[in-house]
Amino acid sequence: MDRAGAELIVASPSTDRPLLPEAPAIHEVRLAVRAWLGAHPADAVTVALSGGADSAALTAAAVAETDAVHAVVVDHRLQSGSEVVAARAAEFARARGCATVTVVGVDVTGGGGIEAAARAARYRALDENRDDRPVLLGHTLDDQAETVLLGLGRGSGLRSIRGMAPFDPPWGRPLLGVRRDTTRRACDELGYRPYEDPHNADDRFTRVRLRREVLPLLEDVLGGGVAEALARTAGQLQDDGHALDVWARDLLATARREDDLLDTDALAAAPAAVRRRALRSWLIDHTATPNETMLRAVDDLVVAWRGQGPVAVGRGPRTGTRLVVSRRRGTLAVEYVDRAKVRATVLRGKDPRCTRTT
Repeated sequence: MDRAGAELIVASPSTDRPLLPEAPAIHEVRLAVRAWLGAHPADAVTVALSGGADSAALTAAAVAETDAVHAVVVDHRLQSGSEVVAARAAEFARARGCATVTVVGVDVTGGGGIEAAARAARYRALDENRDDRPVLLGHTLDDQAETVLLGLGRGSGLRSIRGMAPFDPPWGRPLLGVRRDTTRRACDELGYRPYEDPHNADDRFTRVRLRREVLPLLEDVLGGGVAEALARTAGQLQDDGHALDVWARDLLATARREDDLLDTDALAAAPAAVRRRALRSWLIDHTATPNETMLRAVDDLVVAWRGQGPVAVGRGPRTGTRLVVSRRRGTLAVEYVDRAKVRATVLRGKDPRCTRTT
């Protein structure tokens, strides 16, 4: 049993490293992995292997490009026969020459829908079994384009529409410049028939409809190249976002006072995009995960102060408590307040207020 109580199987590795075919698709995947390793050197990596085309091509290329690849196959156990799929993926990894192959069964529970719950369980299992190595994920250029479109549709701001980063430790994504059809052709060149997850054809999921309906329509209307353009936009926005993050980090250091108070004058002098990043980081340091309404309400304590009361931004460390932010003598302070003393009054409109104390 693994650390979460799920079944754990470690397959014996192969002593051989079969040569990759001299074929164009697997060569492209291999070059992408080589470039990623050049930017983020690692003697050994963990690869998240589902048995699908993207992760299978990635696994084969990683074995050829680095000293040791440790494959982790997560069995979500959402469909009948999932253990057979996991075993087949493990056999592929063993045959390709992975140093170790681990199959982890997980229980998919929690809110937010089945996609979110499965993703949380998968990432948790990968993190628990990576042994301090970076984890390579098989996200492709197509996945990046879909992520950017989802962010645009939800109005989630720069953090969402800049997409997935090539390396967000410990998660590495070497294939963000590789198309999905390339990984499929790479599997053909390897003589491997990848697993086709039925969820990837289920129109109940928004991402599936984006893939099957929205992106093809955009490609048709705009004359092609849309996926590449969206992925290119994500890369450009990542550079901008990084610059803003550095600026916000410096602002937060300047605004901090004793007892982790924040100077409102120092914050107010900064551009809104930088100030809100600094406030978000400060709240995350206090284990809060503010949504946009909460963040704007806290920002109003800095730039639109009219005597409004504390803003609740998360749960406290004890049952029945809330983490709140208040303004005191030109500073922002955080404290834990009994939930019974906090009355939520979420107001939507031009002047949102997240909470007021009673």
